[in-house]
Formats: sequence, structure tokens, C-alpha cells
Amino acid sequence: MDRGDARAVVVVLDGVGVGEMPDASQYGDGGSASLQNTWRALGGLELPNMVKMGLGGIEGLQVCGFPPEVVGGYGRMAIASHGKDSTVGHWEMMGLRVDEPFPTFPDGFPEELIAGFEGEIGRGILGNRSASGTEIINELGEEHIRSGKPIVYTSADSVFQVAAHEEVIPLREQYRICEIARCLCSGDYAVARVIARPFIGEPGGFRRTANRKDYSLPPPGRTLLDVLQEEGIPVLGVGKLDDLFAGRGFDRCIHYSGNLEGMELLEGQVSSEERRGLIFANLIDFDMAWGHRNDVLAYGRGLEEFDRFLPRLLSACGEGDLLLIVSDHGNDPTTKSTDHSREYCLLLAWMRGMSSGIELGTRETLGDVGATVADHLGVRCPGEGVSFYSRLRG
Repeated sequence: MDRGDARAVVVVLDGVGVGEMPDASQYGDGGSASLQNTWRALGGLELPNMVKMGLGGIEGLQVCGFPPEVVGGYGRMAIASHGKDSTVGHWEMMGLRVDEPFPTFPDGFPEELIAGFEGEIGRGILGNRSASGTEIINELGEEHIRSGKPIVYTSADSVFQVAAHEEVIPLREQYRICEIARCLCSGDYAVARVIARPFIGEPGGFRRTANRKDYSLPPPGRTLLDVLQEEGIPVLGVGKLDDLFAGRGFDRCIHYSGNLEGMELLEGQVSSEERRGLIFANLIDFDMAWGHRNDVLAYGRGLEEFDRFLPRLLSACGEGDLLLIVSDHGNDPTTKSTDHSREYCLLLAWMRGMSSGIELGTRETLGDVGATVADHLGVRCPGEGVSFYSRLRG
């Protein structure tokens, strides 16, 4: 199965869902459709390059039309795992399905866990409830500055989040605190991620910084990333993907401070002389900066920004490259919720010389991404994903 210098580029538009899944109401996400609802709310979006790749042919995305000539493959993917967060989405993409949902704590964390955490870090905490990150920082930030107590909060997702001002608790100490939380969050408290949420500024003007750091559970099984490492095939991450896999499966990972910088770094790596392996990129602002803050205008402008970048990315891709543009879950900025949404995920595919206008339909799992990448690179992917590689080759 060896395909020599084949290379795959997977770009995750984090939080760009394309319509509610059948079980969305069980997650409180009925009516969520991140891309479509943003399109409607703004009276349209300028996405000519994604439309040319087949965006309008995806079921439920008729808002943007379907041109006579389509150059890519297009479809949508169901999330087979339980959950709707980045850990679940990225693990499933790489062949590891999550059948047991990660624990969530909508009423705050149990007293036993918080008492142990306070004892280990040597200080009390503020918060301990489900909240929007920006709102709880604005509410409790001044008290945090006075007391030196970190702000602990969660959301509808399986997360233990710690917010602290960088001038009150230095970053190094914030990260140490989160490492302690990661150790304590095991067993019944084994949340998918512990997240450091540093911020700066004065009361009334607090803002989170790019020094966020995620501490994920290690994947409980093998992923495609592990397989590629075992086969000596290079794996490069663009974005904080190493955090989602607990540092496992990457030769190196390049972090960035916003989608614009992330796209520049991605283009640079795709244009590099290394023409084999996997480049795995995540553009997080759709989720972290815009979806969680219900910033519909910025979310829409971010989509247009990516669309303007897309021709540069296609131009950087070579003859042996497979490009997949996907998402990991939804985060509809038009709904009342500021949390992730249980949605179908985006799928656009392209490679030089492929048959044009390939309808890929509704895939049963995000694992089809990993299976297709593995097929292209000449290895076998764990899990139950089904490759659509032969469809692209015609």
C-alpha cells in the first residue's frame, strides 16, 4: 500500500457545523446550523471558492447555491461518538470513537473534588459553576485580583476550566495549577479537558490571551496519528492539536495566536519541501473567539476570510497532495447558547487531477476522514471509518 511521497492536508474549521443531527434536541441543540444560520443572519456570505468546491451541494446548505462547474468533493459527516466537543471530534476523525460520554457537571464540580483541588494548590477558588468564560471573568475578575483565587468554571462540555489574570497568577503557576487539576480529574471526574484560560486587563476591560493551554485525557486507544508515527511518516500539527491528543502522535506542532496567523503558517508548511506525511491544522477562532461569544458578524467574516485564503492553499498543494476541509462539531453563534452544538460536520475534498463534482453524501462517522487519509498515505487506520479515496480518484 506504500504510496511514497503522498501527503495529506486536513484543515479543521473548528465549530463550523452544517446542520443539526437527528439527536440534537437531546443535547439542547435543536435548530442549530452554524454555517446556514450565520449565512441567513448576515443576509448572505461571500464564499465563492468554497461554493466552487461544492459547498452548496451539501444537504441542508442550499442557501448558497450550486454552480454549473464544481471542482471538489462535498458532503457532511455525522458524529458517531457521544458528545460534541473538540476532543471527541478530533479523536473520531483519527479513528478513535468515544462510546462512553465524558462526564459533565452542569451544577458545578462536587465539593470533594474542589476541596482536594484547593488543598493541592494552596488557595481557595471562585466560581465553580457552568458559565460563559467571558461573562464569569467580567463578573469575578475584580474579586480574583483582590483575593488571588483562580476562577473555576465549566460548560455544557466536559471541561474543568481555570481562569486567572496573568499579573496575579503568572502563567507558569497557572499551568501548574491545571496540571494538578488534570491529575485530580480522574475516575468519575475524568473530564475530557482541563483548560487554562489566562486573561489580562482591568475591570470592565478584561480580555483572554492566546496563552490558553489544554490538558486532555490521553486517547484510550490507537489513532491514525500513532500508526503514522510507527510507520515513520511525518505528522505536523498547526494549532494546539497536540493538546487534544495529550501530546501524542506529532513530530511537532506549531501554535499560533489567531486564524490569520494560523492560515499563514499553514500555507508556509504546505509550500515547504516536505512533501510527504500529514499536515493536520485547526483554525480555532470560529469556536473559541466567535462561536462561544455569539459573535455572528465576526464568525461570518471569518468564513469569508478563510474563503479568500483558499486559492492560496490550493495553489500551495502539489501533485501528491490530498486536501480535506472539515469540522469537528458546531458552535452556532446565532442561538442563545454559547456552547458547542451537536451538528453534522463539514466535508470538502480536493486533489489535483481528481474527478470533479463528487457528491460524498452523508458519512456515518468523522472516522471517514482518517480512513481516507490512511488510504492516501498507504497505511491502515484504526476504527470503523470508510475511505472515500477511490471516489476522488475516479
